[in-house]
Order: sequence, then C-alpha cells, then structure tokens
Amino acid sequence: MSNAFFRSKSILITGASSGIGEELALQLAAAGAHLTLTARRRELLDTLAQRISTAGHETPLVVSSDVTRDGDPENAVNEAIRSYGNLDIVIANAGFGIVGPFSRLTIDDYRRQFETNVFGLLRTLYAGLSEIQKSRGHLVLIGSVAGWGSTPGASAYAMSKFAVRALANAITPELALDGVTVTLISPGFVASDIRRLKPFAKSSTQSPAVNGKR
Repeated sequence: MSNAFFRSKSILITGASSGIGEELALQLAAAGAHLTLTARRRELLDTLAQRISTAGHETPLVVSSDVTRDGDPENAVNEAIRSYGNLDIVIANAGFGIVGPFSRLTIDDYRRQFETNVFGLLRTLYAGLSEIQKSRGHLVLIGSVAGWGSTPGASAYAMSKFAVRALANAITPELALDGVTVTLISPGFVASDIRRLKPFAKSSTQSPAVNGKR
C-alpha cells in the first residue's frame, strides 16, 4: 500500500546525500516516485543517483543546495517543477548535531545549530509551500527523539529539535485548512554520518564536536 501511495509522486528530499535522506531516496525510488535530491555534496548525490538508476529505477533529479543559503531551496523547488510539473511531497531532512557540555559551547555554536536545523528547515518549507498547497500535498519534518527529551551534552541539538516539534504542532492544524498534511518524524539513533563525530571547526582541545551534516 505504501508503494502504491508514493508511485509517480513528485518528492523533494533535502540532505539526501547520506543517512536518512539517502535511505529515503532509495526506498522512494523503488516505490516509483519522481525524486529531486538535494544536498551540499554534489558528488555523493551523483553517486546515489547512479546507484538508483543501476537498480532499474527512474534516475532522480540532482540539485546542489545548501539550506542555510537564501535562494537555494527555492532553486531546488523550481528545478523540480521544471522537471516534473508539480511537487507532491517535501521532506525537510537536512540537519547536523553539535555536541558538548554547555560550559564549552558558545552562542555561535547554538546559532550554527539553529541555522541549519531550524532556519534551514523553515527555508525548505517556505520554498515548497505554494506548490504543496496547489497539490494539496505533504510536508515532512525530520525531527528527532531528542526533540522529546534532552540529555547532557546535547543541549544545542535538542533545542533545535524541540523547536522543530513545536513548529510541527503549530502548523499542522493551520495548513490542514489548505489541504496540506504535515508529518513530524522523530527517529532515534540511526547509523549515519550524523552519528560520526568529527573535530569541531575551531582549533582547540577544549572545543565541542560536531556531528556530520546530512
């Protein structure tokens, strides 16, 4: 039944180069969806598109896009419309995680966290909203179990995901008036780049760590 639902649907996925976004792309391609895959890392998207094509499914549209840059999500939506004529589902998946004790985090750390996980998600939703309203389609927000309960060392990430959950709760009844369905997905721990710690951008042994960006 799920495959039948997604067949021939035009679906845009942000952060599709790895992790949850990559797996969504593989499964939705197998279900027969028309996919627009976006992320910053074009080479990974191209590899994924080739993998999907080799498996015998429709080759996805690949668009380099950074959700933290004004105009990038709109460009991705425009490319999807040019290729498929409409947009049925937008999956706002791009995100990353900053981890570290509060005493070692800075305002800039929290700001960077929110720029992608909250404002990047908002840019994505606003970019696709008018087309989703036309199709009476679906907005999907990838949250986290961290949006339901915070833990030590994850204050920045949890705050961002609590914000995503609050947004979903508020806009679900609002957009229902336009025939738009909103779904919040809150995964637990997932084997993906976001769980592989990398050195924080600042050169300091006292700096927090940043999890890989989807």
